Amino acid sequence: MTPSTTPVRGRTPRRPGVLAVDEGTTGTRAGVVRQDGSVAHVVYRPIGVDHPDHDSVEQDAAEIWTATLAVCREALAAAEAGGVEVTAVALSSQRATAVLWDRASGAPLAPAVVWQDRRYAGELLALEADWDADLLARTGRPVGSRSPFLWAARQIAANPRVRDAAEDGRLLFGTVDTWLAWNLTGGTTYATTPTNACSTGGYLLREHAWHTDWIERLGFPADLLPELRSDDEGMGVTDASVLGMAVPIAASMGDQHAALIALGGLDAGDAMCMYGTGTFADAATGTEIYPPVPGADGVLAQVGRREGDTTQFSLEAYCSTTGSALRWFCEDLGFFQTPAEISELAAKADSSGGAWFVPALAGVRTPEWRPRATAALSGLTLATGRAQLARSVLEGIAHSVCDLVDGVTATTGAPLRRIRVGGGVAGSDTLMQIQSDLIGLPLERVADSATASLRGTAYLAGARQGLWPSLQTIVEAQPIGRVFLPALGPAERDGRRAEWRTVLAPHLAGAAGEHQTG
Repeated sequence: MTPSTTPVRGRTPRRPGVLAVDEGTTGTRAGVVRQDGSVAHVVYRPIGVDHPDHDSVEQDAAEIWTATLAVCREALAAAEAGGVEVTAVALSSQRATAVLWDRASGAPLAPAVVWQDRRYAGELLALEADWDADLLARTGRPVGSRSPFLWAARQIAANPRVRDAAEDGRLLFGTVDTWLAWNLTGGTTYATTPTNACSTGGYLLREHAWHTDWIERLGFPADLLPELRSDDEGMGVTDASVLGMAVPIAASMGDQHAALIALGGLDAGDAMCMYGTGTFADAATGTEIYPPVPGADGVLAQVGRREGDTTQFSLEAYCSTTGSALRWFCEDLGFFQTPAEISELAAKADSSGGAWFVPALAGVRTPEWRPRATAALSGLTLATGRAQLARSVLEGIAHSVCDLVDGVTATTGAPLRRIRVGGGVAGSDTLMQIQSDLIGLPLERVADSATASLRGTAYLAGARQGLWPSLQTIVEAQPIGRVFLPALGPAERDGRRAEWRTVLAPHLAGAAGEHQTG
């Protein structure tokens, strides 16, 4: 059915809304974003993640699709009951996770390779000398330690089902957005968008095109690449037999890029930090691309969003152990009952009493790329209590996030104008106050950060469809969250940051001698 907001005699007019999908690494959710920019009827389903060996990370693409379809149908049913008429669909997804499937049957032909997969790190390492300079300048990222294109090439070579489909012209390849759009449109759309494509390492930032020389060097056939569309260009119309309605998929974005929109990162100098399993720090840079600078490893240039023919760029830095560090202390070590207890105890301590926690449980990316760096607790004495230990945990996380922000500002050569924060770990008032103190800027914790990726893509879709006058209008109309103001003076802040660098240095030095792999 095609939705309509035309009033029917004797019936209250239905309010328009956007069905937003956020397909993440460990789960998929859907909700309906209403005219005021809020989201309702949110439904969530977990998704399994498999680790066949130390370096491999996989998912079942069929499970991704069935879970996404289920949450969409539930959200639509709730919207119908709530008097909301869905006029468009918006997709956000986990970016570089890739799928190979059969055009004829629609079935996946191999487990999806997740963006965290590192099985080809050694092989890619050998290509750095010849390709890193070119790739950093043109795609914004180095060769790195994972490539969906190399994975797909190996599948074509070694997996009989994939090879047969390729020989018969039935093979399709794409990131999760491509896979979902293909299914939602009944197989009529085979495309991706810049905020997803740039994370594959094969997207030319300035040209809005695939880097076919690099992709073919990895052995991947360029004729299998999905069509490139702008983030707000649209990904076709939903098949009425799939969702029970035929409406445009009006926008599709990578999840962190969508969150940057929802958290107000529209103009150069606007930034966000999303605290989850790890923490992403993203900053809008306008129409300018900033190349890497020494001393700021792991800060990557990428597309912030592409509206029509105009690309707004961004920088991103990431530390992998934020929420995962809290979980490790609670579930694996049993030092604390819950992350909330860590926050409560830390609030009781004026300082860590000289205790330090370096949360490098999965290496360090910024300020220096050290994948083999390890975590540590140090400075412990008989006077160290649970409150001081809890404080050291939060301070270690906050310093690591400061390293990300410092890396971004070093790359642009300019301070940030504004930082908004979100994610489950940002719910700790103690952590947010420590973070504001160490960054030296006010931090605004947005009111509904858990749905940022849902809302950001929906805002882009709704602006394109005329639901709102502009993207800026709906973003700035959102309520102001709690603001944390820095309480430290510049001298004390600089002193604490210098102490952190002294503590971190041995971990970086001990893992030195490695090539950059990202």
